[in-house]
Amino acid sequence: MTTDETPLPVAGRAQVRRAVARLVRADLRAFAGTLSLNVLAAAAGLAGPWLVGRIVDEVRAGRGVGAVDRLALWILLCALAQLVLARWARRAGYRFGERTLARVRESYVDRVLALPSAVVERAGTGDLTARGTADVTAVGDTLRDAGPELLVNTVQGLFVLGAVFALDPLLGAFGVLGLTPIWLVLRWYLRRARDGYLAEGAAGSAVAEIIATTAEGARTAEAFGLAGRRTAASRDALDRSRRARLYTLFLRTVFFPVVETTYTVPTVGVLLLGGWLYTRGAVGVGAVVAAALYLRQLVEPLDQILMRVEQMQSSGASFARVEGLAPAPGGAVDGDGARPADDRIEVRGVRYAYEHGDEVLRGVDLAVRPGERLAVVGPSGAGKTTLSRLIAGVDRPGSGTVTVGGVPVAGLSPELLRRQVVLVTQEHHVFLGTVRDNLRIAEPDATDERLWAALAAVGADGWVGELPDGLDTRLGAGGRPTDGSQAQQLALARVVLADPHTLILDEATALLDPATARHTERALAAVLRGRTVIAVAHRLHTAHDADRVAVMEGGRLTELGTHEELVAAGGAYAALWRTWHQDALRP
Repeated sequence: MTTDETPLPVAGRAQVRRAVARLVRADLRAFAGTLSLNVLAAAAGLAGPWLVGRIVDEVRAGRGVGAVDRLALWILLCALAQLVLARWARRAGYRFGERTLARVRESYVDRVLALPSAVVERAGTGDLTARGTADVTAVGDTLRDAGPELLVNTVQGLFVLGAVFALDPLLGAFGVLGLTPIWLVLRWYLRRARDGYLAEGAAGSAVAEIIATTAEGARTAEAFGLAGRRTAASRDALDRSRRARLYTLFLRTVFFPVVETTYTVPTVGVLLLGGWLYTRGAVGVGAVVAAALYLRQLVEPLDQILMRVEQMQSSGASFARVEGLAPAPGGAVDGDGARPADDRIEVRGVRYAYEHGDEVLRGVDLAVRPGERLAVVGPSGAGKTTLSRLIAGVDRPGSGTVTVGGVPVAGLSPELLRRQVVLVTQEHHVFLGTVRDNLRIAEPDATDERLWAALAAVGADGWVGELPDGLDTRLGAGGRPTDGSQAQQLALARVVLADPHTLILDEATALLDPATARHTERALAAVLRGRTVIAVAHRLHTAHDADRVAVMEGGRLTELGTHEELVAAGGAYAALWRTWHQDALRP
């Protein structure tokens, strides 16, 4: 099922059950050991009420103090055994929960990294962040605390009810009948809780998204006087979150009072029925006392079970959101797994329109030869970035084909695609960690010599060499800050290490000053000689150095040729070149 607030899917109940079974099978020995310890602890706990009933019968029969002392000693030993077994069981349960939580976290990260870029962009950072933090934490709390506690108390509760039936079936049936209101309110609650918690999670994602986007674009909002609109949008998101939380609170305010009120009914009922049966000689006093004590003993595990059931609804909704990334739209790969025959890129009759928007590409045809340096230029909104995204496999064309080596780009697995084509934009990220960690993301086995060579290729070896610890210098929060140009150079160095055959640069040097940008582009050109380079840029010196230039206008490819040919033709490119050249010559 999906929600209206987020394009990312949510796992259904069957899918969640299969995921839970898969996690149990992954650590089946530990789960079986935890269950066995819980059973033994529950069995040890059953001895106490039965022995108390025996003491009552012994006293009524006129036995001496010695008999009572012996039974009391057994009560003490059984209580001690239960304490040790229960503690051991909880320890085993917590260890099982932590290992399982680690698997959930690793699986979530793997799934997020496997999502197509277009899916991530449409979803926004808020939903992914909420699922990876609040939802995973809720699942972790359940696996670590609620899961073992629920297992312990369920086993105890079943054993207690079995003990009551063993004492007297009629008393056991009457005790279970007294729990009917709990069963009815539990059914009422479970029918509504999952949807309520899913809506609460989606509303929380919306709040996280609007906070993230508002913080990221704060300066833009302030410059255009949009602070009021952003405040209003934030209030709307918070109001939806408040209403969703109030609904789940309403469910709890109905559920728990009924449960708490019902706890006394079975004990009172068994005492009344047991007294009536005793007067008729159908049952002994010891049995009635033991049954009443068992039902009082049932309150604690039953209370814990119901509290954990409530928590399981919340964490179950969180798990559904975490597990929902498994079949995320766009994650499937089309095609039959064919591998490209060569590095030739062909775009044929491609049209593309963003959702709820007009067409931005209108019948584009383009062939890029292996090893060619192609510059794509044109005014803003001409479709340059969209074309680069289609070639890189980030988006899929609405019609037409984009192929590499005769294989549709959409038919390549993410791993194979990234070895073929890499898109580098002006957006960049510095990860928490050392310079070495940031570079080895692209090639984990790279030696320090290769790392320094990649930094030198993009002109970053100078400032990295001046860092106090060189490659071991920590970057990001709590470490050495980096400006936009340094972060972009690190991103380009990662590309050098990744070593793709085709590199798409979409304003990749936009944050560098002109001198550094030109030096970096020349260095990259030297390193990537023999590879295909497609550069989308406004700085026309890139087009001047390219083998061919493609001019985009209004979503169409209007000119294609060498720099000299297009300047001589006197068309759109010639006009762009004259304007840029004059601006570049101005003091």
